[in-house]
Amino acid sequence: MKTVAVIFGGRSTEHDVSIVTALSSIIKPLELTKKYQVEAIYIAKNGAWFWDDKLKNISLFTSGEIEQFTSRTAPASVQLDGGMTLSKSTGMTGRKLHKKIDIVFPSMHGTYGEDGALMGLLDMAGVPYVGCSMEASALAMNKVLAKQITAAHDIPVSKFLAFTDKELEQNLTAALKAITKNLMLPLFIKPAHLGSSIGITRATNETELRNGLEVAAKYDDAIIVEEAVENLVEVTLPIIGNHDLTPAYLEQPLTKPEDFFDFDTKYLNGGKKMGGAKQGAQGYSNIPAKLPDDLYAKAEAIGLNVYRALGCSGIARVDMLIDSKTGKIYFNEVNPLPGSLYAHNWRQKGISSVELVTRLVELAEARFRERQDLSTVFNTSFLKQF
Repeated sequence: MKTVAVIFGGRSTEHDVSIVTALSSIIKPLELTKKYQVEAIYIAKNGAWFWDDKLKNISLFTSGEIEQFTSRTAPASVQLDGGMTLSKSTGMTGRKLHKKIDIVFPSMHGTYGEDGALMGLLDMAGVPYVGCSMEASALAMNKVLAKQITAAHDIPVSKFLAFTDKELEQNLTAALKAITKNLMLPLFIKPAHLGSSIGITRATNETELRNGLEVAAKYDDAIIVEEAVENLVEVTLPIIGNHDLTPAYLEQPLTKPEDFFDFDTKYLNGGKKMGGAKQGAQGYSNIPAKLPDDLYAKAEAIGLNVYRALGCSGIARVDMLIDSKTGKIYFNEVNPLPGSLYAHNWRQKGISSVELVTRLVELAEARFRERQDLSTVFNTSFLKQF
């Protein structure tokens, strides 16, 4: 039986969302397969790693007892020994417990996880892992680079400008002038590297724009300012696969443009029951999206093209914006680790949570085997000259 380590938490603004994804949508269905030994690895907000079966219990986190647990429990150590081995002291005797990890299933939303940082560590250690590669993760989590790359592949994006936090700090007036000269209100101001809609502001005037820039700069060192799409219909497309891709249903969140998906809308409000809609990770949605057949097919094709253009593998979710009057579809962003893996959508597609996580582990193993065929070592006589 192979051992799968599910890593969650982390030094990220999306720490809490990561916990829910890990416990509800990854660990539980993995254990239901009865094919894997599942180990829970929790990374605290201070960066310490903990390894314990108790971490599989959501009540440890919802009760606030996690603070007591981490304060009285010695952190685990991670040995990168041509793979990954977990170690920790157990009981009063301090006896060492070791566990070799076969596959890692990341559940690390945002910084130091979903952005490719964890994937780079695992690549160096030679450990298979679920989801997008380090490169694809880094590109997908940088909204500026993602738009530049997709635009180069002739995929439409809304007009945007990008700034660093230092540029805004040193000359906010110049940034405001460039924005008002080149972009039309209303605008969206976003931290370039964050997910879960944290730090996003919708601006309809210069005061809101100025405030939005200041908010985004508190969360990130790169900020993107985008024109809003008129007559907006938002859609999102979860996709799994390495080479042969399988799209889920195109999903249409039921929100008004002025009630854009900030963190509260996504995770706290839960939405109100709407006729014919199904409850998803972000309130209620049309699954599949209620679009004309040709527009639906076009949006699905663009979503698949974005996935390929950014080099995604395993799983990702592509968000798009549609002008319902013109029928034009704009790429918005990619989430390389969809919250709760968008299991609600896959279920509608006929893929259970158990089948979803099983497929994702198999895709991780397949990609790892392919990478093993590549030469990463080159023998030379270079050192002999010293």
